Amino acid sequence: MGDGHDGIWNIMAQLLPAHGKREVLDWYHLVENIYKIGGDKKRLRQIKSSLWRGFIDEALELLATCKGTQVQNLRTYLTKHQSRIVNYDIYQSLGIPIGSGEVSSTVKRIASRLKLSGAQWLRSSVNQILRLRCAYLNGAFLLSTST
Repeated sequence: MGDGHDGIWNIMAQLLPAHGKREVLDWYHLVENIYKIGGDKKRLRQIKSSLWRGFIDEALELLATCKGTQVQNLRTYLTKHQSRIVNYDIYQSLGIPIGSGEVSSTVKRIASRLKLSGAQWLRSSVNQILRLRCAYLNGAFLLSTST
């Protein structure tokens, strides 16, 4: 699951083999890109409905007569991520997540936990400090007050 940024897909390509994985474009980021084009609300709803069912060609056909930079950006986005756009309706009915919000929220929470006032980090020790800090904040590691 990713938001369309190349960095996410590049990391996934490095971590997981090509076979046995299914890359899915985050539905909410996809919708955000749809509404960036503005214009006729009925057409936007039709595009959204087509993409909800995974019908990319239908969505591109609806965009065929539209002009503007944002429209061209959306066409490029849809074409680039065509293999990652699924039938979100079926995914949702099966209980498969269609958005990366929960993951994004967790990443933000971890990042905020690392922001210590006056902290200085050495590249060589950041992984160890990160493990200790997360364990401490999650209550899995207690510092002794006795000597």
